[in-house]
Amino acid sequence: MRALFRLVTAGLLVLGLSGAAAAQDKKPTMDDAKATTLKAAELLAAKGLDAAATVFNADGEFKHGEIYVNVIDLDGVWRVYPPKPAGVGQNMSQVKDADGVFIIQEILKVAKDKGEGWVEYRWKNPASEKIEPKVTYVKKVDGKDLVAYVGIYK
Repeated sequence: MRALFRLVTAGLLVLGLSGAAAAQDKKPTMDDAKATTLKAAELLAAKGLDAAATVFNADGEFKHGEIYVNVIDLDGVWRVYPPKPAGVGQNMSQVKDADGVFIIQEILKVAKDKGEGWVEYRWKNPASEKIEPKVTYVKKVDGKDLVAYVGIYK
């Protein structure tokens, strides 16, 4: 009987883990981007940039598939950028999308004027190698001169 219990328990554990992995493999939604951004802003406010950056750069809740957390300061300088950690410290305020929109300036405008919200632009999708519409949820971090954001391709 114990062997059967262990077998069933192990099977349920494997199913649970594979279900979690499958959830991370699904196409992220706007709700996923918003929820991750809000959680990231809370973590930044509570634990500070260094502790949060460690979490954001590791695979897990804040970095999986297309989802990853970006953090900039109010001058447009990258503080966390998981796809290219070497870019941290660079001022990105003059970066334009395919249509000439200053993306970081738009992100900062939403953060400063509204505290949080959506920014849309067109960006090269590394999966398809094509310029595609992208939507990003932006949140100014309470009590900090930082902005967290997460984007997804439409």
